[in-house]
Amino acid sequence: MEAEMTLRPMFPTERYYSYAQSQQISMQTGLIGYLWADFGSNGEGFFSTWNDFRESLKSEDFKLEFDEVINELRKNGNLLHNRGTLTRCCYQTPDSSFRNDRNEYGFRADTDHYSYVMRLNPNKGEYNLYCYCYVKQWLDRHMRQAEKGIRFITPDYKEMFRIPDGDKIRMILPTGEKEDRTCRYVDETHLELGRNLYHICEFAERMKDNGIEVIPLRSSLPDKCFSYLESTGEMIVITKGEKGYTPTGIYPQDASPKEGVAAVNEANGVTRAQEAAMVAGSMFGWQVPGADPKNYDDQGLPVRPKARERDEAR
Repeated sequence: MEAEMTLRPMFPTERYYSYAQSQQISMQTGLIGYLWADFGSNGEGFFSTWNDFRESLKSEDFKLEFDEVINELRKNGNLLHNRGTLTRCCYQTPDSSFRNDRNEYGFRADTDHYSYVMRLNPNKGEYNLYCYCYVKQWLDRHMRQAEKGIRFITPDYKEMFRIPDGDKIRMILPTGEKEDRTCRYVDETHLELGRNLYHICEFAERMKDNGIEVIPLRSSLPDKCFSYLESTGEMIVITKGEKGYTPTGIYPQDASPKEGVAAVNEANGVTRAQEAAMVAGSMFGWQVPGADPKNYDDQGLPVRPKARERDEAR
């Protein structure tokens, strides 16, 4: 093909853009449209449908390049040659796996001006390809901004916490009922909660007026972890987003409580930093900085904040 193309597994933060987005995010990221396709019952065909989003961006240059990209990927041995090749490429590239129950994988192809974000499913009977086409500069700019995280503030603009784009919050109603919602970054002052768009100050005011408490459900934390009571050595279970703990009635016999808990957590893929953050969240609230594992080292000890650099002019 004439346009130089790079192909790699998607980064986790890019996976959100391989699904249908809201109008706001689609406009900001320069979505042109998307193509879905499957390889047919014998795995050798290529039956596709194109869907426009923003026809004004669908230039002749884009259309010619998109044809080149698909034709290149359809060549013998390349990713989209047939279902068998697709399956082999996905399974041989573990970093591409979404690790979800739909057996989805993701790759991103880039040229100088466009990005092709491909969500793949090698299973027969499924659409094997969803390819979302973006203006590369617009998509990259939006993703850089989204790295700042989504801010949650008080009505007087005091920041309470931030969560990464795509993480969840829990809203605790006055009745005690809990509602968990996925949040998306729109820009510095706007967020999406489910299908609804909010200014961050408007959202804070609505929560206060309705007596709703908002806490982060950070994806960097496990759903549950073990810890122990210093007073007795009993092992306890801490659940993300919940206050307090659940006693187990278990007391480590062959090691100290700290070592025993660390061994059990490690066996379940829970780090010491995550345990320390879970303990802090269960005791002091999930909004506090101490409930974020990034604020601990590998041993679960708090990381000192870096001293601010002094003004060089002084």
